Amino acid sequence: MHPVRKQRLWVVLSIVLFSSVAIGLAAYALRGNINLFYPPVDVAAGKAPLATPIRVGGMVVEGSVTRSDTNLETRFTVTDYQANVEIVYEGILPDLFAEGEGVVASGRLDANGVLQADEVLAKHDENYMPPEVAEALKNSATAGVNP
Repeated sequence: MHPVRKQRLWVVLSIVLFSSVAIGLAAYALRGNINLFYPPVDVAAGKAPLATPIRVGGMVVEGSVTRSDTNLETRFTVTDYQANVEIVYEGILPDLFAEGEGVVASGRLDANGVLQADEVLAKHDENYMPPEVAEALKNSATAGVNP
């Protein structure tokens, strides 16, 4: 093999090798940052993973919001009209958070099926609903459950 050709082969092989390593490391780093959405019916059925970042969305059940007297902990229940999921959030809730309104909570599900939320998002006006929540509610309605 000609020396120039051999040198080109090594350059091409090293580029392919380093590119493969870089893509593999990027995929490994992004694997832990995936945050999937689960409607309450899937969480209640046990389809949501424990101790993994997830998002749960639905409507806040009327009368379910309880606030702690000693800290910023708030407990509330979210429903998609088929199942309920209890959520615990410690922090300041969005101004638009209210009972009967749509929310999406991000956090980790514990062994008791309670979402330990890191973030709670509320809808921003009367016409908006997060797409995941709207689809989950639509699927609940098509299953024969009336809100």
